[in-house]
Amino acid sequence: MTTARATDAGPTVCYLTKRFPRTSETFILDEILGLEALGVPLRLFALADPGERVVQPDVARVASPVRYLRRDAGRIRGADLARALAGHGRLARRHPLRWLGVVGHVLVARGHRSTFRHLLEAGTMATEVERAGGIHLHAAFAHGPASVAHFVSLLTGVPFSFAAHAKDLYLSSPDILGIKVAAAKFVLACSQSAADELRRIVAAHPDPAVRSAVGKVVLAPHGVDVDRFRPAVPHDRQGPVSLLAVGRLVPKKGYPVLVEALEMLAASGVDVRCRVVGDGALRDDLTARLDAAGLSARVAILGTRTHQEVVEEYRRADVFVQASVVTADGDRDGIPNAVLEAMACGLPVVATDVAGIPEVVDHGRTGLLVPSGDPAALAGALAGLVGDRALRSRLGAAARAHVETHASRAVCVAAVASRFPVAGDRVAERLRPDGQVEGGRSAAAAACPA
Repeated sequence: MTTARATDAGPTVCYLTKRFPRTSETFILDEILGLEALGVPLRLFALADPGERVVQPDVARVASPVRYLRRDAGRIRGADLARALAGHGRLARRHPLRWLGVVGHVLVARGHRSTFRHLLEAGTMATEVERAGGIHLHAAFAHGPASVAHFVSLLTGVPFSFAAHAKDLYLSSPDILGIKVAAAKFVLACSQSAADELRRIVAAHPDPAVRSAVGKVVLAPHGVDVDRFRPAVPHDRQGPVSLLAVGRLVPKKGYPVLVEALEMLAASGVDVRCRVVGDGALRDDLTARLDAAGLSARVAILGTRTHQEVVEEYRRADVFVQASVVTADGDRDGIPNAVLEAMACGLPVVATDVAGIPEVVDHGRTGLLVPSGDPAALAGALAGLVGDRALRSRLGAAARAHVETHASRAVCVAAVASRFPVAGDRVAERLRPDGQVEGGRSAAAAACPA
């Protein structure tokens, strides 16, 4: 996939993600657009094309063409394998001792099958970094992309950084994750809970050199576009209160808990309607649960929607619900972007106390928090909001104010951009003293912490 425009020639920051574009990873798309808007000279790469049917319209605004390291989402073969091996051949000829040392280390110390694939991909990525004039490589996730970036850095000497979010953090090997942190120039954590977990992993590492790298972890929230996601024009809503949930239909989102809570509401005579935006492996199971509970007429699973369509869903809703859980393997959300988007739209949020969610949902002020995996508590909180329009209004207004002050995407992206080489001066030129982005959309007056 390519786009018509490209960034200016010269030294560049190479940005590597896992799959692009993914409809569910709008925070990656928004970060890329934000970095480009601030003048960061980006070249965009992805391990593979997700091949999704629905593509966010804003993908067309990305200036950098996207280059894929492999065509097959699962393995490297054919022309992609030849490209990777050719890249390693060039690296071996240029710096034979360095190449042998890196490959020997991987063979001895990091023998997982996915590690070999990432090492192969590093041969391709190293070639791409050279062609792009890359002086820094940033990986958007802590698992596969960060491994490839780490190997490229070991093989070429180009510095790298990476970001950690949710699954890529909580399901990664702590030992290897610590090694990546120590090797990176800096590491971005999208929530305080993620930053704390990373620092805990690094501080507990058996290698003193890794333990000394704890200061490389910095807090870098995603933020939200406060111009796009804004409250609807106030009007008197008629009929049942409308609930909204947004997120992939995967276990960590807690949809079975939500269904059980909705069943409790129906049994107690609380009349609500619920719309679910998202798709995934649990769709058939959730549909069957809704049918069995007699909720099919009250709950609509809408499937995947674009950013523009999701905005309209926020504006027609009365309450946003996020029933996140921690799964048996440890997977969990960070701070779901949908929570911030709903808050920016002035919706009262009912959410579970998982990972970074309590960092933005302040119980009784910007929303309501309930214990994770407790459908009765979730139903109780929802019932309380259904019956109290004034409380909904107060929580929604406070939620919007919190996002405007602490989670404007324009300023949060600027905090990230300023860490990249060849970007600091350009970012400073486009940030006005009041914290707004020159020539861009409005930003909050206060910068996000970094």
